[in-house]
Amino acid sequence: MFLPFSRGESALRSGRTFTIEKDKMKRLLVVISVIICTATVYAQSYDNVPKEKTAILMVHFGTTFDDTRALTIDAVNEKVKEQFHGIKVAEAYTSRIIINRLKKRGISKQTPQEVLLRLAADGYTHIIVQGTNVIDGIETEVLRNEAALMSPFFQEIRVGRPLLYSVEDCQKVVGILTKRYGKKLSKNAAVVFIGHGTSTPANAIYSQIDYMFAADGAPQFHVATVEGYPTYETTLAQLKSDKIKNVTLIPFMFVAGDHAKNDINIEWRKQLENEGYKVSTILEGLGQIPGVQDIFIDHIKEAFNAPVLDATHQKSSYIKENM
Repeated sequence: MFLPFSRGESALRSGRTFTIEKDKMKRLLVVISVIICTATVYAQSYDNVPKEKTAILMVHFGTTFDDTRALTIDAVNEKVKEQFHGIKVAEAYTSRIIINRLKKRGISKQTPQEVLLRLAADGYTHIIVQGTNVIDGIETEVLRNEAALMSPFFQEIRVGRPLLYSVEDCQKVVGILTKRYGKKLSKNAAVVFIGHGTSTPANAIYSQIDYMFAADGAPQFHVATVEGYPTYETTLAQLKSDKIKNVTLIPFMFVAGDHAKNDINIEWRKQLENEGYKVSTILEGLGQIPGVQDIFIDHIKEAFNAPVLDATHQKSSYIKENM
């Protein structure tokens, strides 16, 4: 059984020790006031609450498209509930725009901080926060910061890793995708996976996956991004160099939402067709692939089992082991 966490372990920031700096104290005071208000609203008595209660918070960027939400977000949430039977599983969205749009349709979603406040008011003491981000980019960093801000109100918060964190994660995803979409394509055909992209160094993961496809014997599989690198132009140059005639576009995103249905299925498709390519699309998000869901499950288990040390502590451990 994975719970509760060891009392002697420090709160984690996606495998790193949380430290609350002085310049964050103002925000902490704001959160404290909100906590007090929240506790009053929920009027929770803690006399009969177990000393240690564990919950898993699944955090998604979100989507307004009901079809892909059912196949990805809802599906992985249910899988987590099945795998961690008896542990509270909550859900949060990070996109305020999506939350507001869904609210107008009568669908209620909350932010990570709102859900964490509720869990604290309900007496939960140990939290695993698992995002469904694909890379360790801006969204993942923001999630860590929000968890760090809330850490004083729990005995421990741990943040699980995004889908593509380690080399092993990348190798697994490459294997899953090549098996799902087939290594053997016709001579003049290619598959292009299109991710979102980011402005941080984490964007390099897309190029790494592209390289791994070739190393894994699937050179006709490529990775591009909407807002990062590789770009549409670099991908087009590669297709021309390979003398490709047929292109299949597939989202390299957790959900097949707005980017998939507009940027990929309309803009990219139209541009490639104007270049003379025969284009088809497979609009399914990574989150609806069972093997990908299992990687997130594994990351939750890793977060339960042991802290993942930051670079300083890793180096310290290495020195001790080799003394």
